[in-house]
Amino acid sequence: MLRFGILASTLPLLLLGVFAGGEASTAPRPCIALGDGAAELAPSPWQAGLHVSFTDDATRANVRVQLVDTADQADFTVVDDIDAAEPAGCDGGGGPARLIAITPTPSGADPVILLSRDGDADYRIFVRSRRITAREAAALIVGAHGKPPHVVASLDGRS
Repeated sequence: MLRFGILASTLPLLLLGVFAGGEASTAPRPCIALGDGAAELAPSPWQAGLHVSFTDDATRANVRVQLVDTADQADFTVVDDIDAAEPAGCDGGGGPARLIAITPTPSGADPVILLSRDGDADYRIFVRSRRITAREAAALIVGAHGKPPHVVASLDGRS
C-alpha cells in the first residue's frame, strides 16, 4: 500500500516534468550552428522565441523560401551523411540556442513562409534528408537569419 502511495504522489510530478520540459525523449531535433549560438526547432511551441508558419498563398507570405534542385544554387543545404550512424548535434560555440517553433497559424509579426519552387525568394534551400523535412529546413534558415527587413512590424501593427 505504501508503494502505491509513493507512486501516486510522484506520478503527477513526473508528468509535470515531461510537460514543462516539453519532451519525453532525448532524440536530437533539427538544428544549425551559428557563430554565436545555434538555431534549433523547439520541442514545444511555448518554449520557442520565434514562431513561424507556412502558407500556400503568396499574398499572405512575408518570407519566401525556394526549393532548388542543386546544392550549388542554395543558400542553405541539408544532406544526410550516409556514413554517420547518429546525427551530429549542434554546437553553436557555447552560446544559447535560438528556439524556433512551427505553428499552424501566424500570429503578429512572426514570419509566414511561402515554400515553393518559384524564384524571387529571400532564401534558397536544397534538402536531401531522411531526418529533416523541407519545412523544418525552411524554418531553421528563417529563424537563424532572423526576419528579413520587410518582415519587421511597424508600430501600428502592419508589416
